[in-house]
Amino acid sequence: MTELIPPPSTSGKSLMERVEDALLPLINLVFLLLMFFIVAGQLADDPLPDLPATPPSAEQQSPHADLLVDAEGHWRISGETLNAQALLERLPEPDAQNPLKIAAASSISMADLESLLRTLEKGGYEEILLLTEPET
Repeated sequence: MTELIPPPSTSGKSLMERVEDALLPLINLVFLLLMFFIVAGQLADDPLPDLPATPPSAEQQSPHADLLVDAEGHWRISGETLNAQALLERLPEPDAQNPLKIAAASSISMADLESLLRTLEKGGYEEILLLTEPET
């Protein structure tokens, strides 16, 4: 039957020295792989190609909005421009379950938007969804 413990080394080295000698080739290999990937990463300097833009689908629809605010800050419902008093009369009643949806042009000024929100706050609207389109 063979023994599980190897016989003592005759080289005169301690166990720690023999372990270090056995690990040296592994360390060299890891270092060479590291250098390879550093050099290979530097050689591949080509940027990633641009992804093709997703064409707009014919099925996409604009979300339904209760109120439209154009770039000039005019408030419109069904194409009709309204002032503050007429706006509150034409909008649906404030409802926490169904917030008011406002579609605003991306170039609307903050002053126009703030004026609208103050008017809606006076009308009792607490929940509002602001729908915008990103600038392209």
